Amino acid sequence: MKTLVIVTHPDINSSIVNKRWIEELNKFPNKYDVHQLHEVYPDEKINVEAEQKLIEQYDKIVFQFPYYWFNSPAFFKKWLDEVLTHGWAYGSKSGFKMAGKKIALAISLGVDEQDLRPSEKYKYTLEELIRPFELSFEYIKADYQPPFAYYGMEYNASEEWVERSVHLYLDFLDSL
Repeated sequence: MKTLVIVTHPDINSSIVNKRWIEELNKFPNKYDVHQLHEVYPDEKINVEAEQKLIEQYDKIVFQFPYYWFNSPAFFKKWLDEVLTHGWAYGSKSGFKMAGKKIALAISLGVDEQDLRPSEKYKYTLEELIRPFELSFEYIKADYQPPFAYYGMEYNASEEWVERSVHLYLDFLDSL
């Protein structure tokens, strides 16, 4: 079964690592379907029914985005708010359409990993900072998996550093 990778990046053309990940995923159309929200909905008007039907076709779904301002891009939050509706994703009569689906986050971060520790600059681990996503996916009975995170893009956007991430990301996706 293919993995659906839903990408939320407000400026993918200026991206370094997210753009590179998409290029690599597109080399394997038999394994991955890439769904770029900003490309599909440039006006950010989501076709909720189409998104729900798309989600229903996959058992493994990865949400890929850059992490900034200690959160995801706003359009991903809007997607969650509009697509994960009562009666479809949750609620006693919903059938919990995402129940049992493996869900993971793939996150690129500008900061270095060591900066996200209790005794360091940002005080919290990434796992603590993304806990609302974990709780949201558990609430709809999805099988939330540990995230993929690639750090240091603000300080080390070299071609070598970006290329190192590609195989790590593919290995992560294949391990789901």
